[in-house]
Amino acid sequence: MKQAIGVLLLIFSMTYLGQAQDIAGDWQGTLKTGGAELRLVLHIMRNPDGSLKATMDSVDQGANGIPIKSASLNNSKLTLDVPAVNGSYEGTVNKDASGIDGTWTQSQSLPLDFKRTTTPIKTEHKPAQPSDIDGAWMGTLDSGAVKLRVVFHITNTEDGLTATMDSPDQGMNGMPTTSVTRNGAALKIEAKQIGGSYEGTINKDLSQIDGTWSQGAGSLPLVLKRVKDAAELNRPRPQNPVKPYPYRDEDVSYKNTQQNVTLAATFTVPTGKGPFPAVLLITGSGPQDRDETIMGHKPFLVLSDDLTREGIAVLRADDRGVGKSTGKFSGATTADFATDADAGIAYLKTRPEVDPHKIGLVGHSEGGMIAPMVAARNPDVAFIVMMAGSGVPGDQILPEQLLQLDLAAGKSRDEAQKAAEKEREILTLVESEKDDAVLQKDLRQKLAGEVPEAQMGAQITAITSPWFRFFLTYDPATALRKVKCPVLAINGEKDRQVSPEQNLPAIRQALTEGGNKHFEVVELPGLNHLFQTAKTGAVSEYAQIEETMSPLAMKTIAEWILKQ
Repeated sequence: MKQAIGVLLLIFSMTYLGQAQDIAGDWQGTLKTGGAELRLVLHIMRNPDGSLKATMDSVDQGANGIPIKSASLNNSKLTLDVPAVNGSYEGTVNKDASGIDGTWTQSQSLPLDFKRTTTPIKTEHKPAQPSDIDGAWMGTLDSGAVKLRVVFHITNTEDGLTATMDSPDQGMNGMPTTSVTRNGAALKIEAKQIGGSYEGTINKDLSQIDGTWSQGAGSLPLVLKRVKDAAELNRPRPQNPVKPYPYRDEDVSYKNTQQNVTLAATFTVPTGKGPFPAVLLITGSGPQDRDETIMGHKPFLVLSDDLTREGIAVLRADDRGVGKSTGKFSGATTADFATDADAGIAYLKTRPEVDPHKIGLVGHSEGGMIAPMVAARNPDVAFIVMMAGSGVPGDQILPEQLLQLDLAAGKSRDEAQKAAEKEREILTLVESEKDDAVLQKDLRQKLAGEVPEAQMGAQITAITSPWFRFFLTYDPATALRKVKCPVLAINGEKDRQVSPEQNLPAIRQALTEGGNKHFEVVELPGLNHLFQTAKTGAVSEYAQIEETMSPLAMKTIAEWILKQ
């Protein structure tokens, strides 16, 4: 599915968060991540309009001033959104506003309680006269499999040089680094919270820094160049629609009463007289916003715009626990996300602009697995579109995915097959060992030397999670055999994450075995997992390609839906 892109760089590991009643002030807590304890400090301030703003420090990692995008307090429930480290926090403030009991979520959920501090904590740096290297510096890490831009924002302060770090292609911005030291032309920047550091040499005209990024046991060359224009930091995305749209868009919300989750969404309605056919877009794996934002692209924004212009109403929602949606993402399985899709269908039935007999599902990647799960049991689904959906269990998809990605990255077939075999061994271990404590111990031994120690805990937690265990063993063919409504299954020829050779025949076979006579299975030439026109299909191309979604893919989807 949409693979977590963790190359050497930017797996922004477990860290951070908290707050309270009149909760302005400083708060301290300790996050226990399995073998490590991280002391965290939360600074909460109140804006003149009464709203909250906050930053966070990770004391043991030397990371101060981590930006918190949003902080809200509602009936003693504190919610924090920290996109700089892809994390969030939910806690309950006690009656006397002296403590907060809650949970920090970042690829896994961990308990995190805060206590109000009685003495002020000062971590801010006062600005000083700018140095000759103040400003933004950008370079690209090329691991073969992935190319990721890295940006350091360097600032001189009364306490010396400081820096924050961005990974624009992963949507990570403003992560404080631990230390910045300079000795003449030699520069070193450390980011202990991700186990990384950069060492380079500043050239004489102060336009370039030649150096190396190190993380864990590996390193990659990284040449930084001074950013003269902020526009350089943003790759062009020409397909993103610009308002005013030739249709109506509305922010809405609806409830999944079965699991007490409220989904926040955007509903777009074509111009003209309805009722219109409608679709619910279902995102791929991992916490996704309603636009399915990835590496600077917004595939669902572009697809929604195209479908709405073609006369199809579209509903697209933030995943549970993401953006403005409530609930927790971690701990949920694909089957849980399917109930969120049921709630979306129920909502569409309440809209007078929608023809209740023409409501369909369009799912991408994991969403392409969810669509038939829902359609198999929900008679309100009139049709489904599977975009890079799977036809075989996850324990078959993942080794093939690793093989294909390694080949696309230029590795020999022998190297790629050996790596895929190691992957199979790990997956077999996860499937066979039901005792989590034993499994975690065995995985630590298995992954020793393969995964940096700083990332080991997060990796093990991810592959022992309920979602992962479900994904490994769930056979999509089970639901596909029960789907009686029309089905369009499409894959890109160059999809390296959900192989068309592996999955399209399996989808066709399952639908045929179930007696479905209204389906089309199509392999689209030259397209990757995101349905971009690609050269190799490697993940490293995703951010570099200007096209967000091929017009061929969107035309194929729209024309097929309008036929139903």
